[in-house]
Amino acid sequence: MSQLIEHHSRKAARILDSARELVLDHGAHKVTVSEIARAAGVGKGTVYLYWPAKEDLILGLFARELLTFLDEIIARITADPATVLPCRLAPLLIRTGLRLPLASRVQSGDADLLRLLTQQAGDRELFARTTPSAMCETVMPIHHRHGLIPRDRPLPELTYATHAVLTGFGVALSDPATAAFGVGDPDQVLADTVARLLEPPVAPSEQAIAAAAEEILVVLRQVREAVLELIERSQILQQ
Repeated sequence: MSQLIEHHSRKAARILDSARELVLDHGAHKVTVSEIARAAGVGKGTVYLYWPAKEDLILGLFARELLTFLDEIIARITADPATVLPCRLAPLLIRTGLRLPLASRVQSGDADLLRLLTQQAGDRELFARTTPSAMCETVMPIHHRHGLIPRDRPLPELTYATHAVLTGFGVALSDPATAAFGVGDPDQVLADTVARLLEPPVAPSEQAIAAAAEEILVVLRQVREAVLELIERSQILQQ
Protein backbone atom coordinates (compact mmCIF):
# COMPACT_ATOMS: atom_id res chain seq x y z
CA MET A 1 0.00 0.00 0.00
CA SER A 2 1.26 3.47 -0.88
CA GLN A 3 2.25 5.59 2.10
CA LEU A 4 1.08 8.76 0.35
CA ILE A 5 -2.41 9.55 1.50
CA GLU A 6 -3.24 11.44 -1.69
CA HIS A 7 -3.04 8.14 -3.57
CA HIS A 8 -6.04 6.95 -1.57
CA SER A 9 -8.15 10.10 -1.37
CA ARG A 10 -8.91 12.81 -3.91
CA LYS A 11 -9.92 15.06 -1.04
CA ALA A 12 -6.50 14.65 0.55
CA ALA A 13 -4.88 15.44 -2.79
CA ARG A 14 -6.94 18.64 -3.10
CA ILE A 15 -6.05 19.63 0.45
CA LEU A 16 -2.35 19.18 -0.27
CA ASP A 17 -2.54 21.21 -3.48
CA SER A 18 -4.47 24.00 -1.79
CA ALA A 19 -2.15 24.09 1.21
CA ARG A 20 0.90 24.29 -1.05
CA GLU A 21 -0.50 27.24 -3.00
CA LEU A 22 -1.54 29.10 0.14
CA VAL A 23 1.78 28.57 1.91
CA LEU A 24 3.69 29.72 -1.16
CA ASP A 25 1.48 32.79 -1.49
CA HIS A 26 1.16 33.82 2.14
CA GLY A 27 3.67 31.89 4.25
CA ALA A 28 3.18 29.06 6.71
CA HIS A 29 2.38 31.25 9.72
CA LYS A 30 -0.53 33.17 8.17
CA VAL A 31 -2.31 30.23 6.56
CA THR A 32 -5.09 28.62 8.60
CA VAL A 33 -6.73 25.21 8.35
CA SER A 34 -10.03 26.95 7.59
CA GLU A 35 -8.47 28.70 4.59
CA ILE A 36 -6.95 25.46 3.35
CA ALA A 37 -10.27 23.64 3.68
CA ARG A 38 -12.14 26.42 1.89
CA ALA A 39 -9.67 26.43 -1.00
CA ALA A 40 -9.89 22.64 -1.28
CA GLY A 41 -13.68 22.66 -1.21
CA VAL A 42 -13.96 20.55 1.94
CA GLY A 43 -15.01 21.11 5.52
CA LYS A 44 -12.44 22.05 8.15
CA GLY A 45 -13.04 18.75 9.93
CA THR A 46 -12.09 16.87 6.78
CA VAL A 47 -8.56 18.24 6.96
CA TYR A 48 -8.23 16.82 10.47
CA LEU A 49 -9.29 13.40 9.21
CA TYR A 50 -5.98 13.26 7.34
CA TRP A 51 -3.60 15.44 9.38
CA PRO A 52 -3.61 16.02 13.16
CA ALA A 53 -2.62 19.67 12.80
CA LYS A 54 -1.68 22.33 10.26
CA GLU A 55 1.96 21.84 11.18
CA ASP A 56 1.77 18.14 10.26
CA LEU A 57 0.20 19.00 6.92
CA ILE A 58 2.93 21.50 6.04
CA LEU A 59 5.64 19.14 7.26
CA GLY A 60 4.18 16.49 4.97
CA LEU A 61 4.13 18.93 2.07
CA PHE A 62 7.82 19.68 2.47
CA ALA A 63 8.67 16.01 2.81
CA ARG A 64 6.80 15.29 -0.42
CA GLU A 65 9.00 17.82 -2.19
CA LEU A 66 12.06 16.01 -0.90
CA LEU A 67 10.59 12.73 -2.12
CA THR A 68 10.16 14.22 -5.60
CA PHE A 69 13.76 15.46 -5.47
CA LEU A 70 15.13 12.08 -4.43
CA ASP A 71 13.04 10.16 -6.95
CA GLU A 72 14.38 12.34 -9.77
CA ILE A 73 18.00 11.83 -8.72
CA ILE A 74 17.54 8.09 -8.22
CA ALA A 75 15.84 7.72 -11.61
CA ARG A 76 18.60 9.61 -13.41
CA ILE A 77 21.39 7.57 -11.81
CA THR A 78 19.54 4.31 -12.41
CA ALA A 79 19.12 5.17 -16.10
CA ASP A 80 22.76 6.28 -16.49
CA PRO A 81 25.29 5.36 -13.77
CA ALA A 82 27.75 7.94 -15.13
CA THR A 83 25.41 10.58 -13.68
CA VAL A 84 27.28 10.07 -10.40
CA LEU A 85 30.40 11.69 -11.83
CA PRO A 86 30.77 14.91 -9.79
CA CYS A 87 30.70 17.21 -12.84
CA ARG A 88 27.29 15.76 -13.76
CA LEU A 89 25.88 15.13 -10.31
CA ALA A 90 26.47 18.66 -8.99
CA PRO A 91 24.40 20.50 -11.63
CA LEU A 92 21.68 17.84 -11.37
CA LEU A 93 21.38 18.26 -7.61
CA ILE A 94 21.34 22.05 -7.78
CA ARG A 95 18.86 22.33 -10.64
CA THR A 96 16.51 19.68 -9.27
CA GLY A 97 16.61 21.33 -5.87
CA LEU A 98 15.74 24.73 -7.36
CA ARG A 99 12.52 23.27 -8.77
CA LEU A 100 11.20 22.70 -5.24
CA PRO A 101 9.08 25.76 -4.39
CA LEU A 102 8.82 25.22 -0.62
CA ALA A 103 12.54 24.58 -0.32
CA SER A 104 13.18 27.74 -2.33
CA ARG A 105 10.93 29.66 0.05
CA VAL A 106 12.98 28.44 3.00
CA GLN A 107 16.19 29.48 1.23
CA SER A 108 14.72 32.92 0.57
CA GLY A 109 14.27 33.49 4.29
CA ASP A 110 10.80 32.29 5.37
CA ALA A 111 11.67 32.04 9.06
CA ASP A 112 8.23 30.74 10.07
CA LEU A 113 8.41 27.86 7.60
CA LEU A 114 11.98 27.06 8.64
CA ARG A 115 10.99 27.09 12.32
CA LEU A 116 8.09 24.75 11.67
CA LEU A 117 10.25 22.32 9.72
CA THR A 118 13.00 22.18 12.34
CA GLN A 119 10.99 21.80 15.54
CA GLN A 120 11.95 18.13 15.86
CA ALA A 121 15.65 17.27 15.95
CA GLY A 122 15.16 14.19 13.78
CA ASP A 123 13.33 16.14 11.09
CA ARG A 124 15.93 18.91 11.22
CA GLU A 125 18.73 16.40 10.68
CA LEU A 126 16.88 14.70 7.82
CA PHE A 127 16.23 17.98 6.00
CA ALA A 128 19.86 18.98 6.47
CA ARG A 129 20.96 15.72 4.82
CA THR A 130 18.92 16.44 1.69
CA THR A 131 20.41 19.76 0.64
CA PRO A 132 22.41 19.49 -2.61
CA SER A 133 25.63 20.41 -0.82
CA ALA A 134 25.07 17.90 1.99
CA MET A 135 24.21 15.14 -0.46
CA CYS A 136 27.44 15.72 -2.36
CA GLU A 137 29.35 15.58 0.91
CA THR A 138 27.61 12.31 1.77
CA VAL A 139 28.60 10.59 -1.47
CA MET A 140 32.12 12.00 -1.77
CA PRO A 141 33.67 9.21 0.35
CA ILE A 142 32.17 6.79 -2.18
CA HIS A 143 33.61 8.85 -5.03
CA HIS A 144 36.97 8.83 -3.27
CA ARG A 145 36.96 5.10 -2.64
CA HIS A 146 36.26 4.28 -6.29
CA GLY A 147 38.67 6.84 -7.77
CA LEU A 148 36.03 9.24 -9.13
CA ILE A 149 37.80 12.13 -7.39
CA PRO A 150 41.54 12.62 -6.67
CA ARG A 151 43.01 10.31 -4.06
CA ASP A 152 46.18 12.37 -3.62
CA ARG A 153 44.36 15.24 -1.89
CA PRO A 154 42.77 15.14 1.60
CA LEU A 155 39.09 14.27 1.40
CA PRO A 156 38.06 16.90 4.01
CA GLU A 157 39.63 19.64 1.87
CA LEU A 158 37.88 18.40 -1.27
CA THR A 159 34.60 18.18 0.63
CA TYR A 160 34.95 21.70 2.00
CA ALA A 161 35.80 23.13 -1.41
CA THR A 162 32.85 21.33 -3.01
CA HIS A 163 30.51 22.65 -0.34
CA ALA A 164 31.72 26.20 -0.99
CA VAL A 165 31.34 25.85 -4.75
CA LEU A 166 27.83 24.38 -4.56
CA THR A 167 26.70 26.94 -1.99
CA GLY A 168 27.87 29.80 -4.20
CA PHE A 169 26.39 28.38 -7.38
CA GLY A 170 23.15 27.59 -5.57
CA VAL A 171 22.77 31.25 -4.60
CA ALA A 172 23.71 32.49 -8.07
CA LEU A 173 21.37 30.10 -9.89
CA SER A 174 18.46 30.77 -7.54
CA ASP A 175 18.77 34.53 -8.09
CA PRO A 176 20.29 35.13 -11.55
CA ALA A 177 20.07 38.89 -11.07
CA THR A 178 22.90 38.69 -8.53
CA ALA A 179 25.24 36.86 -10.94
CA ALA A 180 27.51 38.31 -13.59
CA PHE A 181 26.03 38.82 -17.04
CA GLY A 182 27.20 37.17 -20.22
CA VAL A 183 27.11 33.51 -19.16
CA GLY A 184 25.03 31.51 -21.60
CA ASP A 185 24.98 28.21 -19.73
CA PRO A 186 25.55 28.48 -15.96
CA ASP A 187 25.07 24.73 -15.56
CA GLN A 188 28.03 24.10 -17.85
CA VAL A 189 30.11 26.60 -15.91
CA LEU A 190 29.24 24.69 -12.73
CA ALA A 191 30.09 21.36 -14.38
CA ASP A 192 33.43 22.72 -15.61
CA THR A 193 34.25 24.18 -12.20
CA VAL A 194 33.51 20.91 -10.42
CA ALA A 195 35.50 18.99 -13.04
CA ARG A 196 38.56 21.21 -12.49
CA LEU A 197 38.22 20.79 -8.76
CA LEU A 198 37.47 17.07 -8.56
CA GLU A 199 38.46 15.37 -11.80
CA PRO A 200 41.07 12.68 -11.01
CA PRO A 201 44.33 12.47 -13.00
CA VAL A 202 43.23 9.10 -14.40
CA ALA A 203 39.68 8.74 -15.67
CA PRO A 204 37.73 6.11 -13.71
CA SER A 205 36.75 2.90 -15.45
CA GLU A 206 33.17 2.02 -16.30
CA GLN A 207 33.33 -0.66 -13.63
CA ALA A 208 34.39 1.87 -11.00
CA ILE A 209 31.61 4.24 -12.03
CA ALA A 210 29.02 1.47 -11.92
CA ALA A 211 30.20 0.33 -8.47
CA ALA A 212 30.08 3.90 -7.13
CA ALA A 213 26.61 4.41 -8.61
CA GLU A 214 25.35 1.25 -6.91
CA GLU A 215 26.62 2.41 -3.53
CA ILE A 216 25.26 5.91 -3.99
CA LEU A 217 21.84 4.54 -4.93
CA VAL A 218 21.81 2.56 -1.68
CA VAL A 219 22.47 5.77 0.27
CA LEU A 220 19.81 7.72 -1.63
CA ARG A 221 17.22 4.99 -1.13
CA GLN A 222 17.94 4.97 2.60
CA VAL A 223 17.31 8.71 2.73
CA ARG A 224 14.14 8.20 0.65
CA GLU A 225 12.86 5.64 3.17
CA ALA A 226 13.48 8.12 5.99
CA VAL A 227 11.47 10.77 4.12
CA LEU A 228 8.63 8.30 3.57
CA GLU A 229 8.63 7.51 7.29
CA LEU A 230 8.35 11.21 8.05
CA ILE A 231 5.40 11.52 5.68
CA GLU A 232 3.72 8.53 7.32
CA ARG A 233 4.17 10.07 10.78
CA SER A 234 2.71 13.37 9.66
CA GLN A 235 -0.56 12.00 8.30
CA ILE A 236 -3.49 9.80 9.28
CA LEU A 237 -3.85 7.04 6.68
CA GLN A 238 -7.48 6.02 6.46
CA GLN A 239 -8.18 2.29 6.52
